[in-house]
Amino acid sequence: MLALKYEPKEFPFKSRKKGFRVGDRIKTYNSCLGTIVRMAKDEGGEYFIVKLDIMPGEFAYETSDLEKI
Repeated sequence: MLALKYEPKEFPFKSRKKGFRVGDRIKTYNSCLGTIVRMAKDEGGEYFIVKLDIMPGEFAYETSDLEKI
């Protein structure tokens, strides 16, 4: 039996970070304010883990969903 190795493709628009860094203040696509806690990466792409000011917990957002303030 031949085993195939899965290799995710990197897309140029997914790898752009728009200059985001841990600790940056951001506004989400639905106008919630928060702070970037860390960056996570999986086979789907890169994500930023954000702690929102109005809700407890941490949430994952794609780069295109965030705006630096």
